[in-house]
Amino acid sequence: MNAQGPLTIALIIATPGTGWGGMETHTADLANTLSTRGHTVHVLAHSHYNERFASPVYFHPLPVQIGRHNPWLHYRLRRLLRSIHPDIVHAQGNKAASLINSVRHLNSATVGTLHGTKRSHKGFEQLNGVIGVSRDITDTIAHANARLIHNGLPPVDTSGEEKTEAPTFEIPADRPLLLAAGRLEPVKQFDRLIRAWARADCGGSLVILGDGSQRAQLGTLIQELDVSDHVLLPGHELHMKPWLQAATACIISSSREGFPYIMVEALMTGCPVLSTPVSGVREFLPEQGIAASDSIEDLATLIRTNLSAPKVLTDSQRGSFLRAREQLSLEAMVSKTEAFYRDLLASTSTER
Repeated sequence: MNAQGPLTIALIIATPGTGWGGMETHTADLANTLSTRGHTVHVLAHSHYNERFASPVYFHPLPVQIGRHNPWLHYRLRRLLRSIHPDIVHAQGNKAASLINSVRHLNSATVGTLHGTKRSHKGFEQLNGVIGVSRDITDTIAHANARLIHNGLPPVDTSGEEKTEAPTFEIPADRPLLLAAGRLEPVKQFDRLIRAWARADCGGSLVILGDGSQRAQLGTLIQELDVSDHVLLPGHELHMKPWLQAATACIISSSREGFPYIMVEALMTGCPVLSTPVSGVREFLPEQGIAASDSIEDLATLIRTNLSAPKVLTDSQRGSFLRAREQLSLEAMVSKTEAFYRDLLASTSTER
C-alpha cells in the first residue's frame, strides 16, 4: 500500500443510472479533482454515467441496476477490483458499501461515504473508515473511525467580473422570486411546497427547476390550485448561477437530505436559503430560515414570514454566506478526503 505518494483509488457508485443527484455530483467532483492532483482514479458505476467523468479518470461500467445480492454483479466487481489493485476502495452510499464487503481478501483500505440518514448502516460496519457529509449523519455512525467531511463546490466569483452563462429558461420578472431545484421525486415534497406557496399568498413567483417522475402530477396540482401564473416547472436547468443571483430566496422542501448541494450552491452565490429541518441545514442556516417541520402549514409560515421582509432575510444570512465560502469549497472537501485516505492507509498498514 502506498501511504505517501500518488494513490490508486477506486470509487464505486451503485445507483441504477436513472438520475443524477447529489451523491453522483459529489463522486464526479471528487474523482475529477483527485485525478488533477496526480492520483490514478477509477470509477465503477452504471454505464449511463460514463460521460460525467473527465479524462484521465478511468471509467468501468458495472451492472449495478441488478440486485445487490446478484452473483454476476459480485463477480464483475471482484474481477474489476483485482485488475485495478487500488490502494483505496471508496463506496458512495449504502449499496456500494455492501458490495465492497462481498469482495473477499481485498488488499485495499476501504472507506464509505454516507450521503443520507438511513435506518441501518450495516454495510459500513466492516469498512476501515466512514465519512458523513453532515454532522447529523456523522453523529448517527457507530463506527470507531468516522469523519465529518462536508460536500463542497468550486468557488463562486461574486465580483461580477466572471462571465455568467445564460440560463436555459427565462427568469420571471415577478418578485419575490422563490426558487427550488431538484429531481421531481416524492422525497423532495414539491407537492407540499406548491400547496404551501398557495397558502402563503405572498405574490411573486415560485419556480421549481428539475425533471422527474412527478412532473405530470405536479402540473395537475398547479392547475387544481389555480396558480399556473405564479408556479412554474420549466425543466432541468444547466446554469443555476443566474437563477440564484436573481432569486429572493432558495427553498428546500425535502423530507430528508444528506447535506443539500443546492444549499451549498445558494449560500456560496449569496442567495438566502429556507429549508425544512433536514440533515445538515442547522450547521449553516439561522433558526429563522428553518421551518418547524415539513408540514404544509409550517412551510407556508416559513415562506410568508421571510419573503415579507427580503432585506431582513438576506442580512440574517450574511454570516452563512461567508462560512459557506470558507468551509464548503471543493478544494476543502477533496483535501480532507485525501488526508483521510492517507490516515486509513497508515493505520491498515500497521494492522497488516
